Amino acid sequence: MAYDEGVAQRIREAMQEYSGVSERKMFGGVAFMIHGNMCAGVVREDLMLRVGPGNYQQLLSLPHAREMDFTGKPMKGFIYVAPDGLSFDRSLKEWLAAAHSFVSSLAPK
Repeated sequence: MAYDEGVAQRIREAMQEYSGVSERKMFGGVAFMIHGNMCAGVVREDLMLRVGPGNYQQLLSLPHAREMDFTGKPMKGFIYVAPDGLSFDRSLKEWLAAAHSFVSSLAPK
């Protein structure tokens, strides 16, 4: 399954400010890890984020966000953001910051 390499490159650039970032092929796309924990990624043209349970519902209520349903069932704590929600670098960074906030609270793997 192909993924949007342009979005992946934008994520690479935006995540340069975070430490412990690595990249791994996952979900037919690419995932970006923080100290071994999945944080964000690209599946087809969508941004995938691990936001955890705390602000999951709040983030789902924002425009362009929807439940991550990669397996056909919603994966709690994970969301997709449609390409229209990534039009600006600032928007992308805000989405990534939400995921980073949760993932950075996890123990490194």
